[in-house]
Amino acid sequence: MVETLWIVRKLGDFSSDLVGEGDVVILVQDAVLRFPFRKDWFACKEDVRDRGLKVPEDKLKSYESIAELIVKAKRVIVW
Repeated sequence: MVETLWIVRKLGDFSSDLVGEGDVVILVQDAVLRFPFRKDWFACKEDVRDRGLKVPEDKLKSYESIAELIVKAKRVIVW
């Protein structure tokens, strides 16, 4: 179970200090441009592909996977 799902569109304003134990962070849109390799942080597969970036497959989540996480999370915050 995901405690809080953070969907982050722009990393510049987001503080990783907000992320707690059991939280998952999904970077979407332009946030994928500066992907930090941290535990439980992922990038939107389609946004990475559309920007021509290289991110390891195990760090990618598809739109479908993100939708499943939204349903399962106790709380969802879009930043």
